[in-house]
Amino acid sequence: MGLDLGAARERVRVARALGTLPRLARALAWGELSYAKVRALTRVATPETEERLLAVGRAGTADHVERIVRGWRRVDRKAEAAEAARQHASRALHVYQDEGGMVTLRGRLAPEVGAVLLQALAAARETLYQRARPQDSDAGPVDVPAETATMAQQQADALALLAETALHHGIDPGAPAERYQVVVHVDAPVLADPDEPGQSVLEDGAHVPAETSRRLACDASRVVMRHARDGRVVEVAARTRTIPPALRRALHHRDRGCRFPGCGLRFGQGHHIRHWAQGGPTTLSNLATLCRRHHRAVHEEGYQLDREPDGALRFRRPDGHVLPEVPPPAEVSGDPGKLLRARHDEEGLVVHARTAMPGWLGERLDVGWAIDVLHPLARETNARG
Repeated sequence: MGLDLGAARERVRVARALGTLPRLARALAWGELSYAKVRALTRVATPETEERLLAVGRAGTADHVERIVRGWRRVDRKAEAAEAARQHASRALHVYQDEGGMVTLRGRLAPEVGAVLLQALAAARETLYQRARPQDSDAGPVDVPAETATMAQQQADALALLAETALHHGIDPGAPAERYQVVVHVDAPVLADPDEPGQSVLEDGAHVPAETSRRLACDASRVVMRHARDGRVVEVAARTRTIPPALRRALHHRDRGCRFPGCGLRFGQGHHIRHWAQGGPTTLSNLATLCRRHHRAVHEEGYQLDREPDGALRFRRPDGHVLPEVPPPAEVSGDPGKLLRARHDEEGLVVHARTAMPGWLGERLDVGWAIDVLHPLARETNARG
């Protein structure tokens, strides 16, 4: 029964894809391509690439097509990962003060981070303005501003409230408010395997890489929705926390912050070492605390995390090399300044106000001449010449 249902869903997916791929649809209808080939090609084909993939289908066997599609998807994933990395690298927030003392903000945020900010601003805006409105219009006068604040002004006030709240609570994320949350729609097969076709989008339709969805799903509220063959929602399960509150408290008590070597940031997110979508249990032994930065490194930047049989965590770089544990800083007994001066005296070092000053007198730097003088290969070339 499960296999039949899965096959039916796959046929629905193919049929929907063919609605935007007329050449492949025609080739299937005329018998030029088998259903197996079309099924594979529709996983990667777009209106822009349909023609060249149709040629692949006509020229190769079904096995050839499958292999090409797998390779095509690997390239897509690399391009997607590169784009996600580019967006992450371009994140910025510029804060500066103008001549009048007003603080100006300008920035760029990754889509999922921007969605968090927008939801938080909406929550703060409602707290400040919508909930403050009188519920009964016939009631007597209340203390309200003489002028209604513009949306831009409300956003500014909401941001101030977010900052004050964060400082008041020690920037501890705690349990997020359920009403204001970032919603990601992701198909179950995509969570289990990023290579599988399916959707991974924010509530507003913005695409999110599959691995980003897996990271967000590590520690979030989860609602399972079941769909009929035509795509209609037929069942919505109750919202559950991926990591129950009691287990979260035990996790924070055990890890005391981010476990990535050398980090130790106090607040973090629960990471499933083996993702729950792949059958990993939500147990203390399968969880580790990672800060936002290093959680992203493990999911989207190729770093790997495993738990050894003795319970120790092992982190690996993207190239497979093990990241060593960072030893705690050496304890310094006594006055650090006096100890440093004593060490300098032992080694005959004299540090004064002009020690770090360069000898440059303002003349123009001749880079070519400097390289000829400094670089060994440049000197060898000049000597041979």
